[in-house]
Amino acid sequence: MKTGRLLLAASAVLALAAPLWWIRGRYLVATVNGPSMEPSLRSGDRVLVRRTRQVRSGQIIVVKIADPAPLVGLPPGLEPGDAAELPEKPDHPGWRLLVKRAAAVAGEPVPRHLVPALRDVPETVVPPGALVVLGDNPGSSWDSREFGFVRGDELVGVMVRRLP
Repeated sequence: MKTGRLLLAASAVLALAAPLWWIRGRYLVATVNGPSMEPSLRSGDRVLVRRTRQVRSGQIIVVKIADPAPLVGLPPGLEPGDAAELPEKPDHPGWRLLVKRAAAVAGEPVPRHLVPALRDVPETVVPPGALVVLGDNPGSSWDSREFGFVRGDELVGVMVRRLP
């Protein structure tokens, strides 16, 4: 009798834990930090992000890139914290999660007129496995205008919606 109750309790816990584990692996909640996505998103906004490798131009995305602190090219007055803060630690302390808009994806023309860092690249289209990302607020955004292409494996996911 005691074993039956224990088995029933274990089954109930597993039935509740499995969907939560699946959701955590599929989605994350990010908090916008900084003005780079204004007016679309403001500092403090929380967004639901679906982990995926598929992205279309115009979507708001989260990318994981090398920490900008040791790099040059930050716009004046911008802190090297224009990043999403997640409840979990980044995979590596030298990485930042940035909330940006996908301006161009693989196969689309390189937007040279918008991205000074890409004016002299030989490619006419965004190469396979690369993205061009821009903040909606160009004066306060550290993005492809400064560092060029983002590798596709640096894509974390696509914003699904803003959370209340």
